[in-house]
Amino acid sequence: MASKETALIVGVGPALGASLARLFAGDGMTVALAARKSDTIEALAKEIGGKAYACDATQEDQVEALFEAVGKGLGTPDLVVFNAGTFSIMSVLDTQADHFEQSWKINCMAGFFVGRAAAAAMKARGSGTIIFTGATASLRGGARFHNLAVGKFGLRALAQSMARELGPENIHVAHVIIDGVIDTERGRAMMKDAGPDGLLAPDAIAANYLHVHRQPRSAWTHELDVRPWAERF
Repeated sequence: MASKETALIVGVGPALGASLARLFAGDGMTVALAARKSDTIEALAKEIGGKAYACDATQEDQVEALFEAVGKGLGTPDLVVFNAGTFSIMSVLDTQADHFEQSWKINCMAGFFVGRAAAAAMKARGSGTIIFTGATASLRGGARFHNLAVGKFGLRALAQSMARELGPENIHVAHVIIDGVIDTERGRAMMKDAGPDGLLAPDAIAANYLHVHRQPRSAWTHELDVRPWAERF
């Protein structure tokens, strides 16, 4: 009988991250949750029978320590989701260099640290799934969204390169483009006139991640884009 799978989600908040955690746990996985402050996810970890870890994914040593701890405590992850991200809407003329750099670190460099650590662990075992969360900004840079777009463009390129390198190693690397606004308090404030059909339900997004993980390797999806049916594209 196959041993219980382990999933690691890096960048867990109250929306998509929480939906992923509950879905993976409901599918029978042991779930490790990581956020910059573990106290923000302790209740969720307890709810699903998982484990919470503190990790600033922009710090290489913290990411390495996270994977070592998860590996020792729960086993090598079968599924790793990089879900960290940040954005702020502002003019390029108002953007300070340190703010631009920090946005890139969270949206892109952190993905490299997590993806590399996941790949190393999975290659030793010979299997696994790595999924990166992208955005509309992965495909086009909108006015006043440069801080998000630059990092997400880079994350998409990272996912493509990793997929081509690691696919032959039986490691499935995928990139999910969230082409729209997720139904959160912040999202509803941004999209006041959208109505319920204009926002992405976190649980519905999460179902796509699990589907990607469960795909047979003869028909792997690398890139998947999801959006509300009412979203123009």
